[in-house]
Amino acid sequence: MRLRASLPVIILCVSPLIIIFTILLSILYGAKNIDADTVWEAIFFFDPSNVNHQIIMHSRLPRAIGALLIGAFLAISGALMQGMTRNYLASPSIMGVSDGSAFAITFCMIFIPNASSLDMIVYSLIGSAFGVGVTFGLASLLPNGMSPVRMAIIGVIIGTFLSSVSAALASYFQVSQSVSFWYNARLHQINPDMITLAIPFAIAGIAMALFISRSITVLSLGEEMSISLGQRTLLVKLIATASVVILTGISVALVGKIGFVGLIIPHITRFLVGIDYRRVIPYAGILGGIFLSLSDILSRFLNYPFETPIGVVTSLFGVPFFLYLIRKRGGKKHA
Repeated sequence: MRLRASLPVIILCVSPLIIIFTILLSILYGAKNIDADTVWEAIFFFDPSNVNHQIIMHSRLPRAIGALLIGAFLAISGALMQGMTRNYLASPSIMGVSDGSAFAITFCMIFIPNASSLDMIVYSLIGSAFGVGVTFGLASLLPNGMSPVRMAIIGVIIGTFLSSVSAALASYFQVSQSVSFWYNARLHQINPDMITLAIPFAIAGIAMALFISRSITVLSLGEEMSISLGQRTLLVKLIATASVVILTGISVALVGKIGFVGLIIPHITRFLVGIDYRRVIPYAGILGGIFLSLSDILSRFLNYPFETPIGVVTSLFGVPFFLYLIRKRGGKKHA
């Protein structure tokens, strides 16, 4: 019991070391291994004519930072969705949010081929909002549609439909190769400039999540209790949804769809730090970043020297976890 109570402090103290370690591993190892001395020189004495320095600064380092950020964004989004809906199966990848973003990116690439990086982010946010709106709207219209399993089924159906339409459009307009990026989540092709553009959006999304974290804790205990305590539940849900839309949208805009991070990490976080979302949200961000970074490193060695898509690696953990939740929890909402 004493160890359980001290876990948040332990995680907070140990996580910076783990983050630094994962960044270092991500820079050192890949199709071409690079020694630590070269990494030091590239960071502090960058030589544009040195190929290894170019790889480190323009590929490996942005990839490491991107994995940490995107893992954090998706985990926070999943935590908000699970707390807001009291649905233990809620996550951006299952509820059609990620597919909505990828659909909008596909639309943008076909009809606005000269769109800037900022335009891509904005369209991804619009698609994210569309995906979550359709899923929750349809679920609210169906009998018992808001139950965890039924909502997950609706989300998967909406996501599959949007993916199919995207694939059909990409094939018809002959942009399948370009669009495949957004459905295979290639972290190694992340654009450093887009990371910079995404930071203000990320700050806004995380700030909203932290601002309503206490309200999400109350809402996760039940809507009736939330209303009886005088909480403006509709406003809380709107802010939470906006945060999910922003964080998921920029994640898809940066690297494409990545599944299961937003499903697994919130559950692990609640087990470690409790059900208070003032802790769950920031700690989910930390653990989500570490999880995706380690998954990215693992993806380089499963079929070395070729890389395994990061979505395959997260699915290796996510699919069994998903089935476990359905078997263990049935159709019950989490407390």
